Formats: sequence, structure tokens, C-alpha cells
Amino acid sequence: MTLNSAHRALTVPAAPDTAACAAALEVATAYCSPALLNHSVRSYVWASAYAAQRGIEHDAELLYVSALLHDIGLVAEFDSHTIDFDVAGGHVAWVFAAGAGWPTERRQRLSEVIVRHMWDAVDVREDPEGHLLERATGVDISGRNLDDFTAGFQAKVLARYPRAGLSDEFLACFHDQAARKPQSSPAASVQGGLAERVRANPLDRPVD
Repeated sequence: MTLNSAHRALTVPAAPDTAACAAALEVATAYCSPALLNHSVRSYVWASAYAAQRGIEHDAELLYVSALLHDIGLVAEFDSHTIDFDVAGGHVAWVFAAGAGWPTERRQRLSEVIVRHMWDAVDVREDPEGHLLERATGVDISGRNLDDFTAGFQAKVLARYPRAGLSDEFLACFHDQAARKPQSSPAASVQGGLAERVRANPLDRPVD
């Protein structure tokens, strides 16, 4: 299948059918707002769909759990006043994975993928799941690389998982994190013009 035909044939991917994925969705649903929950699910959708059309081999369960928990450090119950939200989220995810019975190496991989989603870029050859999540969160937050997907596919994803005011909520979270932790990754994002990029995201515009 060519890239163009794969691009046209994309369908909205479902969650992997594992106990850990079901538990990750349960945790995210319990603690995240509707907007943040849908963002987390969409992050998996964009990542999985991109991997499918590009033929990127990856661990689907690891990717899904990473996507569902990647912003858990932003919620009040797991907010850290001393470390970056992504690092805090990695710790929460490590504990989650221990409870799920994952071996130590796999727990560490989960934590790494979550931390790396805030990197400017992740090498797909070294960390395919980190690369996919970093790319997918960029799509969903600022519209970066949105042209990887057709307008029709975008509309399907948004119809199933609406944005529900994500941009305002996300910016408020990052400004709060930046004010309390001026050396953090959110602070760097805010200083780097995050608000302008988020406000310009085509995903927040009505689809014709």
C-alpha cells in the first residue's frame, strides 16, 4: 500500500484490548476533565494512525497507556510543586505500571515516553513510542503536522472525541505551572509562544 492510499484508508483506531489499557482509561476518566481526557485519547488516535500510515512498528499497549497518562501530572491530585508535570506524570505512570504487573524495564519505558512527549523531537529509531506521542501531542495542542491527516479523518476524530474547550483549559494549566515553577517545561513553552500556537490550531476552527 502506498503512503497516499494509506492516508486515504485511515480509520479511527480503537484501544488495544488489554487489562492495562482498560485500567489506564479508567484512571484517566476518574481524574482528568472531559477536555483533558479526550485530548489524551486523541493523542493515541493521532499517534496510532500516523504509525499505521508510515509503517512504524511500535508497542501499541505501551503507546496507549502513555497517551492516556501523559498529562496526569497536570491534575490537582498529582500536581507536584517541586518537579515538572511531565516528570511527575512519569512517576505516577511508573507506579501504575507496577500495579499492572509490568516488569521494571517496561515501567521505566512508560515513564520515559511520558517525559519525552515534551521534547522538541524524539528519534523514531531510538524510541518509536516516544516519537509517536511527541508528534501526536503536537498535532492536538497546536496543530503541528496536522497535514499528516485528511480533513475527513480529522472530522471523524473530533466527532468521536470533541475538544470540549481544551485550548483554554490547557493554557490555563500551563500558565499556572509556569508561574509556580519558572524553570519547568511548561514555563519554557509559555515563554516560547505557546499561547499563539495554541490559538492558531486549525482543530479549534469549525469544520465545513
